[in-house]
Amino acid sequence: MTEKTENTEPEEQLYDVLIPPGVPQKLIIEIPNKFKVKVVERREKLKFANMEGDERDLLAFRGKLEVVQEVEKYMLDQLKAFIEK
Repeated sequence: MTEKTENTEPEEQLYDVLIPPGVPQKLIIEIPNKFKVKVVERREKLKFANMEGDERDLLAFRGKLEVVQEVEKYMLDQLKAFIEK
């Protein structure tokens, strides 16, 4: 899920973690408050079944590699806990 993005500053490389559809809004608000990331919109081509080639604006968390790796793990752990309730 972690993907490289354009540089905003010459020495700083930023990465995105796409937010899957269905993630609770509470979690989308919580993560930027807990980690040093921003919520951004990102246009992505869809690559499955009847939506081949369609483009959608998706949300993503953007930050430094180490931080977005933590965010990805945290988000997946929280989703798993949410589903198992």
